[in-house]
Amino acid sequence: MSRFQSSSSHSPLKPATNSRGSSISANSRFRTPSTRSGISPTPKTPSGATDQVTTSSSLSIKEAIALRRAEAKKAQSKVSSNDFVSSEDASPLPVPKKDEEDILGRWPIRETIERARSTGHDDKIHLGITPDPLKSAPNEPVLPPSDPSDVPHRKGRGSNPTWYEAQDLLVLKLWNNEIVEIQHEISLFGSLKTLDLHQNKLTSLPSTIADLTALTSLDLSHNALTSLPDNIFALPALTVLNLSHNALTALPLNAPFASSIISARGKQSLGGSFFTPSITRATSPLPYLLVLNVSNNKISATEIDHEFPRTLTKVDFSNNPLGMAGSGCQSLMQALGALPKLKELRLESAEIGDDAFPDTLFMSPPFPSIQLFDIGQTQVTREVLEGALKGMKQDLSFDSTTEDPPSGIARVIVGKTIVKETWELELERREKIRKAKHADYDDVRQLPEKSTSRNATIAASQPRVEIVKEAWEIEAEQGLLTEGGKRRARAAASNKAQAEIGLDNPSDAPDQSPKLSASLLKNPQYYSQTTQTLTLPPSSPPVKGAAHTRTFSLASSKSSFSSKLRTDDLAVPTPSLPLSVIVSQPFAQTLKVLVLVNRRLDKSFSLPSVDGQDSFLPHLEELDLGGCGLTDLVPVSRHTVGGISTPPRSSEKILPLISKLFPSLRTLNLSHNALTSASLTPDVLSDLILSAPGRHGLKHLRLRGNALSELEGFQSLSEIFRGNRLVPEWKLDELDLRDNEIGKLPAELGLLPLDVLLVDGNTFRIPQRRVWEREGTKGLLSWLRGRLE
Repeated sequence: MSRFQSSSSHSPLKPATNSRGSSISANSRFRTPSTRSGISPTPKTPSGATDQVTTSSSLSIKEAIALRRAEAKKAQSKVSSNDFVSSEDASPLPVPKKDEEDILGRWPIRETIERARSTGHDDKIHLGITPDPLKSAPNEPVLPPSDPSDVPHRKGRGSNPTWYEAQDLLVLKLWNNEIVEIQHEISLFGSLKTLDLHQNKLTSLPSTIADLTALTSLDLSHNALTSLPDNIFALPALTVLNLSHNALTALPLNAPFASSIISARGKQSLGGSFFTPSITRATSPLPYLLVLNVSNNKISATEIDHEFPRTLTKVDFSNNPLGMAGSGCQSLMQALGALPKLKELRLESAEIGDDAFPDTLFMSPPFPSIQLFDIGQTQVTREVLEGALKGMKQDLSFDSTTEDPPSGIARVIVGKTIVKETWELELERREKIRKAKHADYDDVRQLPEKSTSRNATIAASQPRVEIVKEAWEIEAEQGLLTEGGKRRARAAASNKAQAEIGLDNPSDAPDQSPKLSASLLKNPQYYSQTTQTLTLPPSSPPVKGAAHTRTFSLASSKSSFSSKLRTDDLAVPTPSLPLSVIVSQPFAQTLKVLVLVNRRLDKSFSLPSVDGQDSFLPHLEELDLGGCGLTDLVPVSRHTVGGISTPPRSSEKILPLISKLFPSLRTLNLSHNALTSASLTPDVLSDLILSAPGRHGLKHLRLRGNALSELEGFQSLSEIFRGNRLVPEWKLDELDLRDNEIGKLPAELGLLPLDVLLVDGNTFRIPQRRVWEREGTKGLLSWLRGRLE
């Protein structure tokens, strides 16, 4: 067990007691000067000095201080005049005394106490606080007083601080010791703001610990506490309270206010003298508390007072027997759901079931600010929890990942917890999209209604095996091996589309291409309602006829489509981004993913011409324009209701145009195009990546396979992180710069808080490949930051 004797405290003090329990007279107007060891021994009054003590009690404080200073100088002069026993002792050269150095470089105990008096911080000693005898060690030896010359000092250390240089103790860390008892004199440190006593062997606390009204952080975790002083819940400035891993059975937040312990004005008078001023307590339970951790205790829901502080942001009741039946858990959830600033609630491995979450649990929208609701490893099911939280304003996400949820999303953890990385969730999302596309075609298949023969019955019961054909076989069946066949197929598709919208004569509508295409885009082969994804087929520019050769082949050439061609694909509008047709679809307001890969036949954007509207597709989150051959400037044509407006086409910068058209974009893929570094200016990147009112900000930017030669735009953008690692407007997590012509990787790129940075296939030689192959993105960013330093 460790013990700590305090020298003095310049915070408000209570009358101290001696070892026999008798209190020192409060009429004394001065304090006895403390010794170096922190113990105040009772001075022995010699015979004949009674008159001096009697007259000193009537002196003022200033006169008493002057008298003590004179006595100290007189005692020092006596010590300096040594009585030599022999001639050897009268040597004029002082014998140097070797300092006792600690192997671990720790300060000696006496010097540590003196430094704590100067700085107000004590986090290196492992001692207790009391002038009274400990119950576990009543015969504890007293630390003898020492001469000031015996105190070892570090090199460069001056004299110890005088009484007027001492500072109040603000931080006291006594964690990871074997302390079994804290005495009531802990209240003498009235200026303490941080008290850390975790990982000790405490079974109880003195009631005077609640007199530390300046406390802002109190850590009592990993002890053996079974109860707490009532007034501890009336601390007026406490913001962090950690009571985890104890043996508590109740949380009486309202205990100090249930009786007349605290008056209406919130003050409890402990005396009115100079050394014992009144202590101000709170009038409500912990009014400034932000974090409450009572996990791994024995607390039931019925033993918790539901008057929680309204300022709470994090609450942890994990691994507590809250109760499987009764209304205690329901009222607890109602009280927690009404907290306006609660962002994180953890009930992991707590004894709680579905009965705590009925459908009528919340009368108003619960948890208005919640971001994480962890109720994993319990008997609560997802269906019941969804029914109870149906009135929440946030969208519920049941994916467990280490990444913080985006704004407007509440992550709920139910059942067995399986934490997934971001790339795993992205892989699952793409797999769902792929399966949904195949499911659209599988739903069309139907078994024959009647089978008359035994062979037909057997054939119908067997699974149907799809025969995969080559591209040239499909073209041969559809008559698309020649340019004439392709033109005939295009005309047939156009006539078919006109017949669907009721046009007998094509000349009646001079410009019906948007309407014809609009009727096709609703086809399930292009639009998946399950994933809200629109995928337009790739297109290639016409290929010039080959010169005369002596050889020929029936197989399709390399310039033909790599994917399966359909006759309907020829009626799809040819621009790389036919936005004027897409916005006319009924699903335009809910579309989330738009895939326009390898659309190189017409490298332009077809936009709708609407007065006063520059942005479209309000919920579009992902845009894929990979392999379209786009450059820094893209031709733009704007369509009105009557046709194409004038001028027919204009050239605009591609990145500012995309940023303006799709404000909710989160993922942008421009891989395998012809973009250069001139398009990546700081202003363009700021508008594209950073979030702003009305714009969500990019999380994934893929620029693989372009013609980028330098990264000055990203270098300038990284300056916002110099000296400031927290930029709320920054949302980018992934940056793909592979297969470009980057000759130098700027060191400022290491300031960007990226999770994925891909730089393979460029021309720079520094840093070497092994930097990111061994340590990944974090190692590469750390290496770049090291170059800055």
